[in-house]
Amino acid sequence: MTTQIYEGPAIMIGYAYRLRLEAAGALFPEGAAFTGHVRAKLGDAEVLATLTSANGGLSRVTDSALDLQIGAAQTAGMAVGSVVVDVVRTDTDPDLHLGFALEIPVIQPVTRGL
Repeated sequence: MTTQIYEGPAIMIGYAYRLRLEAAGALFPEGAAFTGHVRAKLGDAEVLATLTSANGGLSRVTDSALDLQIGAAQTAGMAVGSVVVDVVRTDTDPDLHLGFALEIPVIQPVTRGL
């Protein structure tokens, strides 16, 4: 197993979050359906947000790009630290884990409570 770390934007508690994921190959084909659970820690039972193709949390852009979006109401319930998420393709039988997981920092913004 290899781990690669890429810099990216942190989640600001109480604000909508968007991240574009780009793959080296055709990981996100047209017509595919995706699901991902956002959790505070890998072993946590509680799901902070469920992201799917159907609810707009995971949106295919191209065969090699996928947008991950978390609404402001969902980030409002997060704590300072980080969250984890991975992506599963759900239109295949059996479901197909795409082989990556993200750990995204979560920070308290200075401007809040608007």
